[in-house]
Order: sequence, then C-alpha cells, then structure tokens
Amino acid sequence: MEEFDVIVLGGGPSGSSTTIFLSKAGKKVLLLDRAKFPRDKTCGDGISGRSVGILGELGVLDDVRKAEHMDMFGVTFSSPKGTVVPISSGKPANGVPPGFVCRREVFDNVLFQNAKKVAAKTIEGFIATQIVKEGDKVVGVKGMLNGKETEFRCKVFVGADGAGGISARQLGALNEDEIHQCAAVRCYYDNVEGMGDKIELHFIKEALPGYFWIFPLPNKRANVGIGIVVKDMKAKKINLQKVMLDVIENHPVFKQRFANAKRSTDIKSWLLPLGSLRTKNYGNGYVLVGDASSLIDPFSGEGIGNALSSGKYSSRAIIAAFEANDFSEQKLSAYNKMLFEEIGDELDTNFRMQKMANHQWLLNMMIDKAGRSDLVKGAISDALINPDNHKKLMDPLFILRVLVA
Repeated sequence: MEEFDVIVLGGGPSGSSTTIFLSKAGKKVLLLDRAKFPRDKTCGDGISGRSVGILGELGVLDDVRKAEHMDMFGVTFSSPKGTVVPISSGKPANGVPPGFVCRREVFDNVLFQNAKKVAAKTIEGFIATQIVKEGDKVVGVKGMLNGKETEFRCKVFVGADGAGGISARQLGALNEDEIHQCAAVRCYYDNVEGMGDKIELHFIKEALPGYFWIFPLPNKRANVGIGIVVKDMKAKKINLQKVMLDVIENHPVFKQRFANAKRSTDIKSWLLPLGSLRTKNYGNGYVLVGDASSLIDPFSGEGIGNALSSGKYSSRAIIAAFEANDFSEQKLSAYNKMLFEEIGDELDTNFRMQKMANHQWLLNMMIDKAGRSDLVKGAISDALINPDNHKKLMDPLFILRVLVA
C-alpha cells in the first residue's frame, strides 16, 4: 500500500489541473483514472475565457493551441422566432483568442499528458470502488487494478471523477435535484455550412429553457447538440434526440446548413450537474472538484472553466493545509470560499438568466434588442471576454436601459 501527499481521482480538466498545480508546488501526487488516454468525453467542447486564463497559469496554453482546435471570437444567438444575431468578442491585443472549440479527446489528453509529466505517479485503468476513511477523515481510495483490489493512502484526497463517479456519491455531495440538472445529447457532423469564428447558441422553442448548439471545428466539422433542464424536459415530455434531429432536418434556420452534412458519430447523452445548487465540496481530508462538485454553468452549460478554477483554488487550499499540517474540514473549507468568491456571482446570475429563458417573448425581445443596440451587444461582448462582467447583464438599471433602448 503506497502513500502519497495527495491522491487525485480523475484525470479530466479539474483533476489534471489540480495535479499540475500541486506537483509544481512540490507535493507527491498520485493521479488515477479509470480510462486510458486519449479518451472521449461527452461535451460541447467549448473552452471559455476563464479557461484560457488558467491554461496560461498552468503553462499548457501553447500545447492546447498547437493541438487541433478552432479559435473562437464571439457567439451567435438566435431567438425562438428565428432572429439571428452574431456578437463579436473582439480581437485581443495579445493574439490569444478569448475562447476555443477543441474536442475533449484532444483537449483532455493535452492536460493529462502535462499532468503525467509532473505527477509522482499516474495510473490509468484504475476502477475506483471505495473512498477509504478512518473515522470521519478520508485517507485514501480502493479500487481494481489489473484484476486485483488495490489501495492507496494520502493526506488529502481530491475527488475529480465527475458526476457519475464514486466521490460525490460516497461523500454525500451528489446533485440529484432535477431543477439543477441539465440533460443533453450531442454528436459530430461533417460538412456543416455557414460556420465562422463564433460558437452558436440557438434558443429554439422546442428546447426552452435550453438551447440547440453548433460549435465549429476544423474542416467544416461541428459539435452539434441540444440541452434542457431535466425538470422541464420531463414536464414537457421532450425526447432530446428526436428534437435535435427534427431541428437539423426541418427547422427553417438550419435545414439548408445541414443539407449536405453527414453525422459522423453516434448521438450520446449525458447529465450535467449545474452550479446553481451548491453542494458540499470539502470535508476532513478531502475536496471535490469539477463535475463532482456540481459546477456547470446553469445558462451556458459550460463546465471546463469552472472545473479549472476548482483545480486552481483547491490546490491553494491544499498547499495551505500542508503548511499548517492541518487537513481538517475547517482548514480545507478555504477552497470553497475562494472558489465561490471567483465564480459564485456568475453562477447566480446565469441561473436567473436560465429561468428567464422560459419566456419566449423575453428572449425574442432581448435578442432583437441585441441586434439593434450597441449597448446590449457591448455588454454581452464584455461578459464573453471577462466573466466578472456577467453581473451587469442582470443589473436592474442595465435591464431598464435595455427595455428603453
């Protein structure tokens, strides 16, 4: 039985970023994952401005930019009545785009390989079965490796194994509230017409309060999908796969763009735990990061930026815990405080925006205003570049100015 300073269970963006930050700080880190990289991850593949900043802090931004991806410089919205409005985020002075679209098979592998270079030990193919405790303190993890039960011990355990992993479930942090979950389906299409340097979010009436998306990839390939809050999906008895295919084949805004397109993968579904519900992401000897901590944006559905943020702030809290030789719940609670000081207001704002998306008339009005008003366009553009500007979108004075614009 090997012992480590930190065990990170899960090699996605939250787990790999935590591993890199801690390893560079001199901690002996074991990184575990059940898959063998590269591996696919069902996702929209969008990488936000927050992600770009943390990738720079991790020292992996250049590697991501060398990998297959598309630079993104804004977002295109369409309203339930079909008004289409492209909004540019502008060209940054430093030459680094404000966002990317990169397949998770590619993006996660770049992060994982960088984590593997600095971690004390990395194991793929480890199937975790049990969080190990002594009293109420987490001290390690058990699982199956090459057909044998194996146990590893640590001072701090980091649960980065997603919404379907053992960490959130066994540590009492599972998000099972259908108001704060999103169901989604996605696949890849080749030869999609009309794409540019913007991600596309289309608020079709069939998916409210959710949206249909088209995220551009190289060579006219696109990540295409649809997502909606689980409670609304069940209440409206929506079949997401059926709706997505119907939109592609028959919707007047999209059918010509997909006329010569061909679906190149199966349609996959998954459940997204939204950050509008605050789950307990720390305790004696452990923290939870990424999807295991229910951090997905409730409006955009984007999770990578918040996952990387959780890796950044969990690492800071863990380093401070080692300096104090104190791995208690109280000490590790600093992680939760730092994280939600960074992303909490944005999650709250975007949850209110998600609820607004239930009202077609309001979406039609706002997107019409965005098409006509530099004030609205500028506010959305600012929010795309700097997440701190999201709060402005729900400020009562700003909304009043929009209404009279």
